[in-house]
Order: sequence, then structure tokens, then C-alpha cells
Amino acid sequence: FDKEDMASYDSKTAKAYVLEQGDYVVSINSDSHTVLDSVNVNVPETITYGEDNKRESDVSVATNEFDFAEGDVTYLSRADKFANYEEATKAPTSTEMSDEAKAGFYNVSNYDAKAGEKDEDPDAEYPTTGKNAGINLVDMRGVDYDDEKWDTFMDQLTIKEMNSMTSLGGYQTAAIKSVGKYRTNDCDGPASINNNFTGQGSVGFPAAVVIAATWNNELANKFGDSIGTMADQMDTAGWYGPAMNIHRTAFAGRNFEYYSEDGVLSGDIATSAIQGAQAHGVYAYMKHFALNDQETNRTSMLCTWANEQAIREVYLKPFEKSVKDGGSLAVMSSFNYIGNCWAGGCSELLEDVLRGEWGFKGFVETDYFGVYGYMNADQAIRNGTDLMLVNYATEANDMKYTETAGAQQKLRQSAKRILYVVANSRQYSELGIEQSQQPNRWETILKVVDVCAAIILIAWEILLIVNFNKRRKEVVVEQAE
Repeated sequence: FDKEDMASYDSKTAKAYVLEQGDYVVSINSDSHTVLDSVNVNVPETITYGEDNKRESDVSVATNEFDFAEGDVTYLSRADKFANYEEATKAPTSTEMSDEAKAGFYNVSNYDAKAGEKDEDPDAEYPTTGKNAGINLVDMRGVDYDDEKWDTFMDQLTIKEMNSMTSLGGYQTAAIKSVGKYRTNDCDGPASINNNFTGQGSVGFPAAVVIAATWNNELANKFGDSIGTMADQMDTAGWYGPAMNIHRTAFAGRNFEYYSEDGVLSGDIATSAIQGAQAHGVYAYMKHFALNDQETNRTSMLCTWANEQAIREVYLKPFEKSVKDGGSLAVMSSFNYIGNCWAGGCSELLEDVLRGEWGFKGFVETDYFGVYGYMNADQAIRNGTDLMLVNYATEANDMKYTETAGAQQKLRQSAKRILYVVANSRQYSELGIEQSQQPNRWETILKVVDVCAAIILIAWEILLIVNFNKRRKEVVVEQAE
């Protein structure tokens, strides 16, 4: 392991990761007493991974991002042998959110898309749109994300095309014919692949917690590899998995989908599964990002409060490892609010940490974009989300306010992230292109139904005309008599 992995996060004084001076013994035990192996680590002087000394694994320095999510809570401390235990564990005197937190709490009813300009770059320039450069998405496969060719390619898309693609991401990424962008099948997981439209399902594997209990990275990789193999058979490019939230309690509603109560173990197993799937060109959606550790009221604007140290050392750890070590290219955000901010509209989470600190180059999709009253595409795209998990129009799944240069640049950025991942996925492998050019069975069935319905309607129309003419002749004859 890297020495920097031993550092703890100090959210109060250093506001950075700190590895204190001292001698450490790191051991592997078969139980709490029996040491199988150990290593001594000497840290001659305290190391602060601050502004002038970032961790090697980070792109930018990690510092406090979630002070707003700490809330009016007394956190249990180990200081003086848990001296504040009684205060930290007693029932709250109030369950009401503070006035300050209320002032920054947004849902569909009070989020003003135009006021969202504050989340845009004020110096942004209007992007070029609808310019034909003769470049198809297949031509972008293998092109580096920062290559200027992407700018030329993106200049071809219209605002309508970009908005359509970002707003309709339910179990798919949508097609854009003008640039040869095929529709992809993105299917449910995390223990199998299930296509909700065709009803087709793959082999189901043991629950995630069973895989994690083996402590076997190779086995987890084989699981991911099997997902990738079946994705080829089922024409699936995106897999809604693996899930890696934390077992905070034995009674959590979806513990079967999650690996462990430990962030490091969860991260190691998830990383191996992602690598196995992505070796087949399947982009694996690590989920649910983040702090989605309770099912009760999860779509009822549930506010999750936590301090910076716990967020970084426990809840974000599996995701961090999946990005840095696993090369994850897709994220599914979570239903809950982090503090008073919906996770899908939280720039501190999706831009500052995920992309800024960890170097994530993929795209972020919401969890199911139901009509819950708080998920909003304008807020989402301005703050780091790229795709809405819904395949029909809702009140808030398309970006409504796109008049400003900053809004258009944000929309273009989201579209590029999606296109970059899809271009480098199995969808643009030889097999994927062949499958994309074949009509889907459900499309064929619909076309047959349409043709049959048209024949029936035409026959009915002819019958009506014949009967009408017959009756009219009968009336004429009666009048003549």
C-alpha cells in the first residue's frame, strides 16, 4: 500500500489529509488476536498533504468541500476515551432544519433556472453549433478527451440534439443520426444484466456482500468479466453497477446490493469488478454517488448530514478507489441530499471532488428521474450531472434555460462526456457496430404491428366507403320510386 493511504482527514485544523509522526504496525489478522503477517512503518515527521504537497494519487489538493453538510449535529469523538458519548448519542431536541440551510434548499418548486446563471462561467463564449465537419462518432474512437478534434466534432451538434441526448437517458444513451451516434442499451444490475424493455435477463450472480466476504479481488474481477461477456451477448454497453454504498446498519434496505461496512474493502472489490467489465468495453456505473445509505424516504428529499472526515474516509472511499484504481467512466448519482443539496446538483461532489481531485473523465447520470419534485436538469447540468435517467418527457428532465453562453457550454460539456465514453465503449467495437445496425426485435414487432394496423384501417375505410355508396344508391332508388 502507499504510505499516503494511512493518512487521516483533519477537517478542523489542517483541512487536509494528515499522516502523523510515529511508528505504526500494520497487520493482517485471522481474528482480533492472531497476527498472520505485519509490517512496521516509520513516519519520521508529520506529513500534511496540503496546498504544497498533494497526495500523489490526487489531481488537485483535497481540502474541505462539505462543511455545508455537517449540520447542527454533535459528532461522537474518540478524544478522551469518547468523553462526549452522552451528548453525541442523546435524542435531538429539534428535527427542524436551520434557517441558513433552508435558504439554500432547492427543489423543482423553488429552483429558478434563470437564477442558475450563478453556477455558470460568466466569461463563457457561445459555442459553435450545427456546423457540418463530416466527422462521425466512430471517427472519435481512441481520440484523447482533450484533443482539439473533439471541439470540431462537437461543433456539429445543435442545442436541440444535445438537450435531447442529456434529457432522455433512461436505460440508454439516445441516438443522434447526424453524427452517426447509435443508441446504446444501458441495463440494470448490479448482480446481473436485465433489459427492462425486452425482458431479457442474464445469469444472476450471488449478492455483492457474498462476493465481498471472500476478500478475493480475482473472483470479483471474474464476476465483472462475466458481466462483460454477457453484455456482448445482449448488446449492452452500460451496466448499472456495481453498487458500493456502505452498510451503516444491518437493517438497511439494499445491503444485498452493497459490499461492506468498510470503505476500503468495498473499493477494492468494486474496482476489480469494474476492471473486469470495462475490459469488454462496458462502461460500469458505480453507484449510488454518494451517501445513499438509507432506503427509507430516499426519494422524499432525504437530507443526509455528515462531517468531512466521515464523508471522505468512509462514504466516498469506494468511489475514490474505483476512479483512481479502476478507471471508472460512468457514475450514477444518488436520490438523497447531501446536507441541504441534492447529490445530482452538488458541484462540490461532482465537479470539485470527482473530477477536480480524482481526475474522473466520464459522465454522471442521475438515479431514476421520477416525478419526485426535486430532480431538475437545469440544476443538474450546471453542477456536474450529464444524463437524466428517464425516457419520457417530465416537468424537469430537459434543460429549459439555454439562452446564455454559460448554459450552452455546460450542455455541450455534458454531451461531450457522454459521447466520449460511448465512442470508446463496446458499442463502437466491430461487434457493437454490427449489432447497432441490426433492427431491434421490439422495433421489428412495432413495425409489423404498425403495418397490420394500417392495413386494417385502410380495409375499414374502404368498407365504410363501399357501404356509404351502397346506402346512397338505395336512397336514390327509393326517391325515384
